[in-house]
Amino acid sequence: MILYPAIDLKDGNAVRLVHGDMDQTTVFNDDPAAQARAFVDAGCEWLHLVDLNGAFAGEPVNAAPVEAILKACSVPAQLGGGIRDMATIERWLDKGLARVILGTVAVENPDLVREAAKAFPGKVAVGLDARNGKVATRGWAEETDVMVTDLAKSFEDAGIAAIIYTDILRDGAMKGPNIDATAALARAVDIPVIASGGVSSMGDLTALKETGIIAGAISGRALYDGAIDLGDALALLKG
Repeated sequence: MILYPAIDLKDGNAVRLVHGDMDQTTVFNDDPAAQARAFVDAGCEWLHLVDLNGAFAGEPVNAAPVEAILKACSVPAQLGGGIRDMATIERWLDKGLARVILGTVAVENPDLVREAAKAFPGKVAVGLDARNGKVATRGWAEETDVMVTDLAKSFEDAGIAAIIYTDILRDGAMKGPNIDATAALARAVDIPVIASGGVSSMGDLTALKETGIIAGAISGRALYDGAIDLGDALALLKG
Protein backbone atom coordinates (compact mmCIF):
# COMPACT_ATOMS: atom_id res chain seq x y z
CA MET A 1 0.00 0.00 0.00
CA ILE A 2 1.38 3.38 -1.03
CA LEU A 3 1.22 6.41 1.28
CA TYR A 4 0.66 9.70 -0.54
CA PRO A 5 1.58 12.79 1.51
CA ALA A 6 -0.89 15.53 0.58
CA ILE A 7 -0.06 19.11 -0.28
CA ASP A 8 -3.24 21.14 -0.67
CA LEU A 9 -2.60 24.50 -2.32
CA LYS A 10 -4.55 27.66 -1.60
CA ASP A 11 -3.30 31.13 -2.56
CA GLY A 12 0.18 29.68 -3.10
CA ASN A 13 0.45 28.13 0.37
CA ALA A 14 0.34 24.55 1.60
CA VAL A 15 -2.82 24.37 3.70
CA ARG A 16 -5.38 22.01 5.15
CA LEU A 17 -9.11 22.53 5.23
CA VAL A 18 -11.77 20.98 7.46
CA HIS A 19 -14.53 19.17 5.52
CA GLY A 20 -13.41 21.00 2.38
CA ASP A 21 -14.49 24.38 3.78
CA MET A 22 -12.33 27.14 2.27
CA ASP A 23 -13.15 29.31 5.29
CA GLN A 24 -11.63 26.75 7.66
CA THR A 25 -8.05 26.96 6.45
CA THR A 26 -4.82 26.31 8.31
CA VAL A 27 -1.60 27.36 6.56
CA PHE A 28 1.15 24.83 7.27
CA ASN A 29 3.86 26.05 4.92
CA ASP A 30 4.21 29.15 2.75
CA ASP A 31 6.79 27.29 0.63
CA PRO A 32 5.04 24.23 -0.84
CA ALA A 33 8.16 23.11 -2.71
CA ALA A 34 10.11 23.02 0.56
CA GLN A 35 7.32 20.99 2.11
CA ALA A 36 7.40 18.58 -0.81
CA ARG A 37 11.18 18.19 -0.48
CA ALA A 38 10.75 17.39 3.22
CA PHE A 39 8.31 14.61 2.36
CA VAL A 40 10.66 13.25 -0.29
CA ASP A 41 13.64 13.41 2.08
CA ALA A 42 11.61 11.32 4.53
CA GLY A 43 11.28 8.64 1.88
CA CYS A 44 7.88 9.06 0.25
CA GLU A 45 7.44 7.49 -3.19
CA TRP A 46 4.58 9.69 -4.41
CA LEU A 47 3.10 13.14 -3.76
CA HIS A 48 -0.58 14.06 -3.84
CA LEU A 49 -1.25 17.67 -4.86
CA VAL A 50 -4.55 19.56 -4.90
CA ASP A 51 -5.19 22.98 -6.41
CA LEU A 52 -7.99 24.07 -4.08
CA ASN A 53 -8.56 27.42 -5.76
CA GLY A 54 -8.58 25.64 -9.10
CA ALA A 55 -11.28 23.24 -7.94
CA PHE A 56 -13.62 26.18 -7.43
CA ALA A 57 -12.43 28.22 -10.41
CA GLY A 58 -12.61 25.32 -12.85
CA GLU A 59 -9.11 26.00 -14.13
CA PRO A 60 -5.56 25.86 -12.71
CA VAL A 61 -4.85 28.67 -10.23
CA ASN A 62 -1.83 27.43 -8.26
CA ALA A 63 0.26 26.48 -11.28
CA ALA A 64 3.40 28.23 -10.01
CA PRO A 65 3.76 26.25 -6.76
CA VAL A 66 2.88 23.00 -8.54
CA GLU A 67 5.59 23.64 -11.11
CA ALA A 68 8.05 24.49 -8.33
CA ILE A 69 7.26 21.17 -6.63
CA LEU A 70 7.74 19.25 -9.88
CA LYS A 71 11.13 20.90 -10.41
CA ALA A 72 12.23 20.34 -6.81
CA CYS A 73 11.23 16.69 -6.43
CA SER A 74 12.19 13.50 -8.22
CA VAL A 75 9.26 11.34 -7.10
CA PRO A 76 6.05 11.13 -9.17
CA ALA A 77 3.20 13.48 -8.29
CA GLN A 78 -0.53 13.40 -8.95
CA LEU A 79 -2.64 16.57 -9.11
CA GLY A 80 -6.32 17.33 -8.88
CA GLY A 81 -8.32 20.55 -8.90
CA GLY A 82 -9.53 22.53 -11.89
CA ILE A 83 -8.47 20.02 -14.54
CA ARG A 84 -11.50 19.92 -16.81
CA ASP A 85 -10.36 19.80 -20.44
CA MET A 86 -7.91 17.90 -22.60
CA ALA A 87 -5.64 20.90 -23.13
CA THR A 88 -5.11 21.27 -19.38
CA ILE A 89 -4.47 17.54 -19.01
CA GLU A 90 -1.85 17.62 -21.77
CA ARG A 91 -0.23 20.74 -20.36
CA TRP A 92 0.23 19.23 -16.90
CA LEU A 93 1.56 15.93 -18.19
CA ASP A 94 3.99 17.80 -20.44
CA LYS A 95 5.25 19.67 -17.36
CA GLY A 96 6.18 16.38 -15.71
CA LEU A 97 3.12 15.47 -13.70
CA ALA A 98 2.84 11.68 -13.41
CA ARG A 99 -0.93 11.57 -13.05
CA VAL A 100 -3.88 13.93 -13.33
CA ILE A 101 -6.95 13.48 -11.15
CA LEU A 102 -10.29 14.20 -12.78
CA GLY A 103 -13.14 14.83 -10.36
CA THR A 104 -15.88 17.18 -11.45
CA VAL A 105 -15.60 16.17 -15.11
CA ALA A 106 -16.00 12.52 -14.16
CA VAL A 107 -19.60 13.44 -13.38
CA GLU A 108 -20.20 16.23 -15.88
CA ASN A 109 -18.21 14.92 -18.84
CA PRO A 110 -17.33 11.22 -18.42
CA ASP A 111 -16.42 10.96 -22.10
CA LEU A 112 -13.46 13.26 -21.42
CA VAL A 113 -12.22 10.83 -18.76
CA ARG A 114 -12.40 7.97 -21.25
CA GLU A 115 -10.70 10.00 -23.98
CA ALA A 116 -7.90 11.10 -21.65
CA ALA A 117 -7.35 7.62 -20.22
CA LYS A 118 -7.04 6.22 -23.72
CA ALA A 119 -4.69 8.99 -24.85
CA PHE A 120 -2.50 8.84 -21.72
CA PRO A 121 -2.46 5.26 -20.37
CA GLY A 122 -1.64 5.05 -16.67
CA LYS A 123 -1.71 8.80 -16.24
CA VAL A 124 -5.39 9.50 -15.49
CA ALA A 125 -7.09 8.92 -12.15
CA VAL A 126 -10.65 9.70 -11.09
CA GLY A 127 -11.34 11.54 -7.86
CA LEU A 128 -14.64 10.52 -6.28
CA ASP A 129 -15.50 12.82 -3.40
CA ALA A 130 -18.57 11.80 -1.47
CA ARG A 131 -20.96 12.95 1.20
CA ASN A 132 -23.11 10.11 2.54
CA GLY A 133 -22.25 7.97 -0.46
CA LYS A 134 -23.18 10.56 -3.08
CA VAL A 135 -20.64 12.35 -5.28
CA ALA A 136 -19.97 16.06 -4.72
CA THR A 137 -18.38 18.27 -7.39
CA ARG A 138 -16.89 21.74 -7.95
CA GLY A 139 -14.70 21.82 -4.89
CA TRP A 140 -17.29 19.78 -2.97
CA ALA A 141 -19.66 22.75 -3.14
CA GLU A 142 -22.30 20.95 -5.22
CA GLU A 143 -23.90 17.63 -4.32
CA THR A 144 -25.24 15.27 -6.95
CA ASP A 145 -27.59 12.28 -6.87
CA VAL A 146 -24.85 10.09 -8.33
CA MET A 147 -23.79 7.19 -6.10
CA VAL A 148 -20.04 6.69 -5.78
CA THR A 149 -20.12 2.97 -6.58
CA ASP A 150 -22.28 3.46 -9.67
CA LEU A 151 -19.93 6.10 -11.08
CA ALA A 152 -16.85 4.00 -10.30
CA LYS A 153 -18.33 0.97 -12.06
CA SER A 154 -19.06 3.08 -15.14
CA PHE A 155 -15.29 3.56 -15.60
CA GLU A 156 -14.36 -0.12 -15.26
CA ASP A 157 -13.51 -0.42 -18.95
CA ALA A 158 -11.97 3.04 -19.36
CA GLY A 159 -8.42 2.15 -18.38
CA ILE A 160 -8.05 4.67 -15.55
CA ALA A 161 -5.06 4.22 -13.26
CA ALA A 162 -6.78 4.66 -9.90
CA ILE A 163 -9.77 5.98 -8.02
CA ILE A 164 -9.13 8.41 -5.18
CA TYR A 165 -12.07 8.07 -2.82
CA THR A 166 -12.58 10.88 -0.32
CA ASP A 167 -15.17 10.87 2.43
CA ILE A 168 -15.73 14.63 2.73
CA LEU A 169 -17.11 14.43 6.25
CA ARG A 170 -13.85 12.83 7.42
CA ASP A 171 -11.45 15.11 5.51
CA GLY A 172 -9.23 17.25 7.70
CA ALA A 173 -11.20 16.28 10.79
CA MET A 174 -8.67 13.77 12.20
CA LYS A 175 -11.49 11.29 12.90
CA GLY A 176 -10.19 8.37 10.88
CA PRO A 177 -11.04 7.28 7.33
CA ASN A 178 -14.26 5.59 6.31
CA ILE A 179 -12.62 2.20 6.01
CA ASP A 180 -15.82 0.21 5.43
CA ALA A 181 -16.98 2.42 2.54
CA THR A 182 -13.52 2.55 0.98
CA ALA A 183 -13.05 -1.21 1.18
CA ALA A 184 -16.55 -1.79 -0.20
CA LEU A 185 -15.74 0.43 -3.18
CA ALA A 186 -12.43 -1.38 -3.73
CA ARG A 187 -14.28 -4.72 -3.76
CA ALA A 188 -16.90 -3.41 -6.18
CA VAL A 189 -14.44 -2.47 -8.93
CA ASP A 190 -11.22 -3.80 -10.44
CA ILE A 191 -9.65 -0.32 -10.42
CA PRO A 192 -7.10 0.37 -7.65
CA VAL A 193 -8.71 2.48 -4.91
CA ILE A 194 -6.80 5.04 -2.83
CA ALA A 195 -8.29 6.13 0.50
CA SER A 196 -8.49 9.83 1.32
CA GLY A 197 -10.08 11.83 4.12
CA GLY A 198 -9.44 11.40 7.83
CA VAL A 199 -6.28 9.25 7.71
CA SER A 200 -4.90 10.49 11.01
CA SER A 201 -2.99 7.75 12.86
CA MET A 202 -0.76 4.73 12.44
CA GLY A 203 -3.80 2.70 13.51
CA ASP A 204 -5.73 4.05 10.54
CA LEU A 205 -2.94 3.01 8.18
CA THR A 206 -2.79 -0.43 9.76
CA ALA A 207 -6.55 -0.88 9.40
CA LEU A 208 -6.48 0.21 5.76
CA LYS A 209 -3.60 -2.12 5.00
CA GLU A 210 -5.29 -5.04 6.74
CA THR A 211 -8.26 -4.84 4.38
CA GLY A 212 -5.87 -6.33 1.84
CA ILE A 213 -7.64 -4.55 -0.99
CA ILE A 214 -6.95 -0.81 -0.65
CA ALA A 215 -4.08 0.29 -2.89
CA GLY A 216 -3.05 3.48 -1.14
CA ALA A 217 -3.80 6.16 1.41
CA ILE A 218 -3.54 9.94 1.33
CA SER A 219 -2.73 11.85 4.49
CA GLY A 220 -2.18 15.54 5.06
CA ARG A 221 -2.99 17.13 8.40
CA ALA A 222 -1.72 14.18 10.43
CA LEU A 223 1.70 14.46 8.80
CA TYR A 224 1.85 18.21 9.42
CA ASP A 225 0.66 17.89 13.01
CA GLY A 226 3.04 15.01 13.74
CA ALA A 227 0.26 12.54 14.53
CA ILE A 228 1.82 10.31 11.86
CA ASP A 229 5.59 10.10 11.45
CA LEU A 230 6.14 9.69 7.73
CA GLY A 231 9.22 7.49 8.10
CA ASP A 232 7.48 5.16 10.53
CA ALA A 233 4.38 5.05 8.33
CA LEU A 234 6.37 4.14 5.23
CA ALA A 235 8.16 1.37 7.14
CA LEU A 236 4.81 0.04 8.38
CA LEU A 237 3.31 -0.11 4.91
CA LYS A 238 6.36 -1.82 3.42
CA GLY A 239 6.56 -4.37 6.24
